[in-house]
Amino acid sequence: MRLSATMQYAGDPKSLIERVVGFDRVGVDILWVAEVYGFDAPTLMGYIAAKTERMQIGSGILPIYSRTPTLIAQTAAGLDAVSGGRAILGLGASGPQVIEGWHGVPYDRPLARTREIIDICRRAWRRETITNDGAYPIPLPAGQGTGLGKPLKMLTRPVRDNIPIYVAALGDKNVQLTAEVADGWLPFLFIPEKADAVWGSSLREGAAKRSPDLGPLEVVAGGPLAIGDDLAPMRDLGRPMVALYLGGMGAKGRNFYHDLACRYGYAAEADRIQELYLAGDKAGAAAAVPAELLELGSLIGPAGYVRDRIAAYRAAGVTVLNVDPVGPDPAGDLAQVRAWLD
Repeated sequence: MRLSATMQYAGDPKSLIERVVGFDRVGVDILWVAEVYGFDAPTLMGYIAAKTERMQIGSGILPIYSRTPTLIAQTAAGLDAVSGGRAILGLGASGPQVIEGWHGVPYDRPLARTREIIDICRRAWRRETITNDGAYPIPLPAGQGTGLGKPLKMLTRPVRDNIPIYVAALGDKNVQLTAEVADGWLPFLFIPEKADAVWGSSLREGAAKRSPDLGPLEVVAGGPLAIGDDLAPMRDLGRPMVALYLGGMGAKGRNFYHDLACRYGYAAEADRIQELYLAGDKAGAAAAVPAELLELGSLIGPAGYVRDRIAAYRAAGVTVLNVDPVGPDPAGDLAQVRAWLD
């Protein structure tokens, strides 16, 4: 099992980068850089690449609607070049609230778009001449634009023609697609004891169609990390974030995270969180987050407890343990987990 960590998108970027650069020295294998609708991830990833030597640097995630497929391929290839072959392309559909509210483009055909982008990126990195039909017609067909577009291949030679592609997915069809065509899967609010009941059939259906050339699917999941005998109350620090996603990321009837909590068995609680959050009571929504959900989704507690949680993630098929060190000794906690994983 490898170890990864996530750079948060809120806060002063220089302070955040100074913090995560130290992760490279304590054995973190992958750093994920979030984007959402704050600073763009690739700019920060390029800077981090110049400050680090060993760990891979992944976008966590680039929304598929915010860039053309060929620009996504160019960006990943550029990051791979400046990092010496350490880039991971993390992709996701995000949600209508961000895509239509921030990027101003329709949130449509997420599955078709994801599949086509992955295919176009891989062909672009192999320096094939790019043409495509479907959600992304390349070049523009007759009757659109000036009519002067022609098929092209990437001008520069990528460091690698097989940059790993990881996909953030929650819904059954999207998880099935991820298991079929992606190198890795980035689930959110992953509860090891409940994961198979929610996603197991989708993962197996996708794996049945997976090319042997791709190798096994990497699964990246974990939670906040703090190791210590008196740190269990720190789990409550996750309440505002969970409330934001279950209550505020979307609308009633169109919130993927709320739906996931329902599938986990917290339907009444998820409804209450959403009701409070959408009414403007963020504190009340945070207080309504079930303690069990916070506990099962974290690695906060005494050393024995944290080791047991790591074992639960491993048993659930997680191959990359993704943590957010929130304790008083982040570097020490990461080094300890690294030692346990070796």
